[in-house]
Amino acid sequence: MHEHLSHSPDTSGHFGDYGGRFVAETLISALNQLEHTYQKVRNDAHWNDALSRNLQQYVGRPSPLYHAAAWSRQLGGAQIYFKREDLNHTGSHKINNALAQVHLAHYMGKKRIIAETGAGQHGVATATAAARLGLECVVYMGAEDITRQASNVYKMKLLGAQVVAVHDGSCTLKDALNEALRDWVTNVENTFYVIGSVAGPHPYPMMVRDFQKIIGEETYHQCLECLGKQPNVLVACVGGGSNAIGLFYRFIEEKSVRLIGVEAGGVGNALGEHAAALTYGRRGVLHGMRSYLLSHASGQVAPTTSIAAGLDYPGVGPEHAWLKDCGRAEYVTVTDEQAIHAFHEISTHEGILPALESCHALAYTRIIATKMSSQDNIVVNLSGRGDKDLEQIAAREEQAN
Repeated sequence: MHEHLSHSPDTSGHFGDYGGRFVAETLISALNQLEHTYQKVRNDAHWNDALSRNLQQYVGRPSPLYHAAAWSRQLGGAQIYFKREDLNHTGSHKINNALAQVHLAHYMGKKRIIAETGAGQHGVATATAAARLGLECVVYMGAEDITRQASNVYKMKLLGAQVVAVHDGSCTLKDALNEALRDWVTNVENTFYVIGSVAGPHPYPMMVRDFQKIIGEETYHQCLECLGKQPNVLVACVGGGSNAIGLFYRFIEEKSVRLIGVEAGGVGNALGEHAAALTYGRRGVLHGMRSYLLSHASGQVAPTTSIAAGLDYPGVGPEHAWLKDCGRAEYVTVTDEQAIHAFHEISTHEGILPALESCHALAYTRIIATKMSSQDNIVVNLSGRGDKDLEQIAAREEQAN
């Protein structure tokens, strides 16, 4: 195993064999400018103090570490704790990154913000931050996701953002990202692209990770305070991978802590029936980065399937690809049905409505907790709340009946 895993990427944006910068020549200058500015502000005490105040006073950090005692008793195994990112302003972990990037855009003098979104949480978070600073905001969203995440679309519009429906391809997150990149190429001089996950060309995977790593840093100290030790296992869902790397990063060199990322197993193992790039994918280039992706033998990107719009993506962030190859993190899948079961179980036993994305992590936690001792502890990143998914779940149950 590589030593000092938490010190990457290298100067060219590579996590081992993954990452880098594969973009149109038009964007190289913009990415260089972004990297230069970010390297400047990340070591600027004034900028970081201002961001910390915003995270406390506007987002509501630190988010609590909550003992899911009733669910733990019901399962009869390990003690399970939720890192409550669902309690953040706008309802997910996405605001940590969106707020920081929009403030960076303002610092750089950019007047126009663009973003892509799947489940809508990143779109809402970006629109929220842009509204607060009085910046123009355009959010690209697949037509399929607009239908299944209607409440978040309405929120974005209320916040003053223009929501652009993308009808190409599978009409999901991949296609929204394609459109956002096209917009950025065209309007690079006045536009800042707020990428929502640890994906895309360097420096985005590093930058988004740095803005999300507060999740794991808080968890580390909260576990020492609440448990007197570090947890045995950390579990988080993985689409692009920002909430997972946010939780994992502080613990990468804590070798006694297992890191488990849970991908969307959808409805089957065949290509097109899931969105599990790390489990079933192959190496390739997508959206400006080299990583694992789901593709046909011909190299064409494959369609994906997941009940969770935020996981319905054919690639994954390069740092996750590296952690998989190094053996530091484990990546598994759960199905749509398992995620829905977890949604109902947590709602009933804990009085919490978790996002369908988070339900993938919860479903796998259910599997491993029963095989562990009551002296063991699992922390699950509850990355978002499930209000956005209620209509989708209700419609699915109505069809089943």
